Amino acid sequence: MLQIKNLTVNSKDKKEILKDLNLEINDNEVHVIMGQNGTGKSTLCKTILGDRINYDVKGKIIYDGENITDLPVSEIAKKGIFMLFQNPLEIPGVTNAEMLRLALNERGMHKSIFEFNKEINEVIKKIDLPKEFLHRGINERMSGGERKKNEMLHLYMLKPKLIMLDELDSGLDIDSLKSITKTIKEYKKENNCSIIIITHHLNILEGLKPDKVHIINDGKIAVSGNYDLAKKIEKEGFSGAFNISAGEENE
Repeated sequence: MLQIKNLTVNSKDKKEILKDLNLEINDNEVHVIMGQNGTGKSTLCKTILGDRINYDVKGKIIYDGENITDLPVSEIAKKGIFMLFQNPLEIPGVTNAEMLRLALNERGMHKSIFEFNKEINEVIKKIDLPKEFLHRGINERMSGGERKKNEMLHLYMLKPKLIMLDELDSGLDIDSLKSITKTIKEYKKENNCSIIIITHHLNILEGLKPDKVHIINDGKIAVSGNYDLAKKIEKEGFSGAFNISAGEENE
């Protein structure tokens, strides 16, 4: 699904954020990226998505066998890569229905008005989203929880194969987090997608059990392990995780 080879990322003011980072994610896997603040977790996802306005990039990003390192964001999104940001932007004047119909056409997923309306109404019922949100500006006048639920509408309609969740749990109460995590879990089961999760906490991981957990430190993946590694971080902090032996890292 995704291969990242010797990825080095600098900010435009020449600050090195990631250096020679390597990562492989297979089909239908869940990988968690953890690390202290400022270690480059969000930068990694934005780089995969094609942000070259804020970053200078060296190395290779291979998605489904294709080198997408130098593709623009719009082309990368069309290939089925989706990112849910920590604070989804409000876009007044562009409704969910308008944006999704245009996006589907751009991806070659043409549907008649009847087919589109039937599918989008099934999705909003499935995710318990108010129908009036379809014709409201994207995320306009929505709470943090409503914005992230609104992103679930985009997820189900656009059907991405790789989902990146940047601190999905930020700003959500426990009930909202459980609801959205359940939606993502159901989507994964139905569509066999891969997921990258950036988080500091275990709450989201209880619903989306990861295949691999990685810690970024000093611009690289310093430690990789299974779900037990995330639990160790929660209990002992990152300093405790870095003391894991090589045998435990590879479990």
